[in-house]
Amino acid sequence: MAENPRTEVSELLIKWGYGDQEALNQLMPLVYDELRRMARRYLRQERPDHTLQTTALVHEAYLKLIDQKHHDLQNRVHFFAITAQMMRRILVDYARGHQAKRRGGAHFIKLALDETPEAPDVKSPDLIMLDDALSALSVMDPQQGRVVELRVFGGLTVEETAKVLKISPRTVKREWSMARAWLHRQMNRQ
Repeated sequence: MAENPRTEVSELLIKWGYGDQEALNQLMPLVYDELRRMARRYLRQERPDHTLQTTALVHEAYLKLIDQKHHDLQNRVHFFAITAQMMRRILVDYARGHQAKRRGGAHFIKLALDETPEAPDVKSPDLIMLDDALSALSVMDPQQGRVVELRVFGGLTVEETAKVLKISPRTVKREWSMARAWLHRQMNRQ
């Protein structure tokens, strides 16, 4: 009987967590398509002339993964949450570098802070501004910061976010609502 791919991913994550680098090599083909979907989602929200491609974003995230020394990945949802965080960092670093080259040129990403993170027709906040506001929120309320990061950058559902953070879906909804309001106020001030 074939093993459930989700179970296999979880088992490989545990092996990798114990230092088995071969487990990461076996893991990547199982998660590569999902990582490409995540990267495409991010890059679809970027400006049309963005030079970073889907494959490059996935490979950058992979390189960051193999550089990790301590792995505390609990399951596949947690793995994708960590990978989403890495992709966020890569895009923010890329945006900061691009902005520095253009001496203050704007870099926009269409990230929705509405009820569903992928809601269309929302004013596009600046990725760097959002990252700065999210960093400030994370200092003020780390749990709300993680909820936003997982929902917006990770594309996780309320239930998946609850599982990663080990809190109830109701708490995720409440934190999501408060964090969205706070981020909207912060970003509208600037």
